[in-house]
Amino acid sequence: MLVELIRLELLKSFRSTAFAKSLMVAIFLGFLAVMLLGYLLMAGIFLSRILAELAEGQDPIQVLNSGLIFFFLVEFMYRYFLQQLPVIELESLLHLPISKKKIMHMLLGRSFFSMLSVIALVLFTPFAFTEIAAEYSVSGAVTWLGTVVLISWSLHWFMLWFKQRFEDSLIGVVIVFIVLLLGGGSTYMGWFNLGELVAPFFTFAMSSFLPLAAMLIVCLVGYYLAFSYYLNNAYLEDLAKEEEARFVNQSVGFFSRFGMAGELANLEWKLIIRHKKSRSFLMLSAFFLLYGMIFYDNPQYNNTGDGGFSFIFIFVGIFITGIFMIQYGQLFLSWNSGYFDFFLNRKDGVKNLVKGKYLLLLSISLLCFLLSIPYVYFGWKFLLIHLATFLFNAGILIHLIIYLAIWKPKPMDLNKGAMFNYEGVGAAQFLMIIPMMVAPYVIYVPFALLFNSYVGLLALGTIGVVGILFFNKLSTINVNRVLKNRYEISSSFRQEL
Repeated sequence: MLVELIRLELLKSFRSTAFAKSLMVAIFLGFLAVMLLGYLLMAGIFLSRILAELAEGQDPIQVLNSGLIFFFLVEFMYRYFLQQLPVIELESLLHLPISKKKIMHMLLGRSFFSMLSVIALVLFTPFAFTEIAAEYSVSGAVTWLGTVVLISWSLHWFMLWFKQRFEDSLIGVVIVFIVLLLGGGSTYMGWFNLGELVAPFFTFAMSSFLPLAAMLIVCLVGYYLAFSYYLNNAYLEDLAKEEEARFVNQSVGFFSRFGMAGELANLEWKLIIRHKKSRSFLMLSAFFLLYGMIFYDNPQYNNTGDGGFSFIFIFVGIFITGIFMIQYGQLFLSWNSGYFDFFLNRKDGVKNLVKGKYLLLLSISLLCFLLSIPYVYFGWKFLLIHLATFLFNAGILIHLIIYLAIWKPKPMDLNKGAMFNYEGVGAAQFLMIIPMMVAPYVIYVPFALLFNSYVGLLALGTIGVVGILFFNKLSTINVNRVLKNRYEISSSFRQEL
C-alpha cells in the first residue's frame, strides 16, 4: 500500500502543468540543502576547536553539554517557522479507498524526511566520535549522540502536533514566548542558567543508556501524539469549519470610524490573519520586539563617552517600531493583485486603498511602540529613541515604502505558504531597503554631529510630526502614482504566477 501511495504522489507530480518549474525549484533547493549540510559538517568537524576558542581553558565536552539546550531552543524556533504540516496533502488522498491510518503514517513519515531531521546528526557526529569517544569510549559517544538526535526528532513530532493545535491561536504565541523567555531570556537576565541545569543530563548520557532509552520513549510518544491528533481531525470539512469560525468575524472596530478607508483596513486585517505569509510577518514583528535586547544592554554600544548614545540605536528603533511596516509594506499592492481591478473601478477606490493600508500599518507600528515601552528598564533614552523613530516611521518612512513598493509590483498568490515563497518579490524589494535605512540617518546625523545625539533625535521626531501633519499631500503623491501607472500595474497582475 505504501508503494501505491508513493506511485500516486509521483504521478501527481509528473502530470502537474507546473512540473518543469517544480523540478527546477526542487533541484535548486536540493543544491542549497547539500551546500548547507556541507557547511554544517565542516562546523561539526571543527566544533571542538570553536568551543576551545570560545571558552578557553574549559573542557569542550562540558561546554557543549551546557550549550545544547540553547541549540534545541533555536531548533524549536526554526522548526516552528520552517516545518511544513502534512495536512495540505490530505485533500488528494482522503477520497481514496485507503484507510486513514495508513495515509497518516505515510504523511507523517514523509514529513520526517527533510533537511531539518539531519541537522543534529550532521553537526554533532564528528564531535561525538573524535572528542567523546576518546574520553568516554565509543559506546558513550553512541548513547550521547543518540540522545541528542532523538531530542531533535522528538521536537519534529511535537512541532507537528503543536503547530496544528495552536499555530493560529493566542495560546500558541504565548507558549512560544514563554519558551523563549524561560530559555534564552532567563540566562541573559541572570535569573538562572538553563544550560547548567540541563548539562548533567547530557553528561549522564555518556556513561549510561538510560537517557537514550528515555528519549526514545519521548520520541515514540511524540509520534503517537501527532498521529492521534491528525487521525482524529482528518476531516477536511471540520478543519475548514474550524478555520472559518476562528477568523471570519475578527474585525477591528476602531477602523470603522474612518469610513471606506477604515473598512478596507478591516478587510486588510482579515487578509493578514487568514493567510500564512502575512500572518508570519505579524508574528515576526512580535518576536523582533526583542531585537533591542541584543544592543541596549551591551556596553560596546552604551559607552559613547559624551553622555549620548550610539548611532546604531536609531536603526534598532526603526526596526522595532516599523518591522511589520517594512515587511508588509514592501509588497504594498501585491497583496491585492487578485482583485486590483476592483479598486480601479470604484470612485476613490485607489485613494481609499492607500489610506486604508496606511491606517493599518500605522496602527500596528503604534502597537509595536507601546509594546516596546518596557525597554525603559535600560534607560529613558530608549523610550525617546523609540518615540522619535516611531514618529519618523509614521510620518515619512511609511510613505517612502509605499512609493518604492509601487515600482513594478508583481502578482502574488495569497494561498501559498510563507517560507521560501518569493512571489511578489522583485528587484525593487531588494533595492528599497537602501533608502529606507539611509533616510533616518540623513536627518539624524547632521544634527547629531553639530549638536548632540538628542538634538538629532528631536530633528528625527519633528520631521516625523511634519509628515503626519501633511499626510494628505504625501498620500496624494502615492495615489497619483498608482493612478498614473494603473494600466501597467493591472497588466502585470494579470500575468500567470
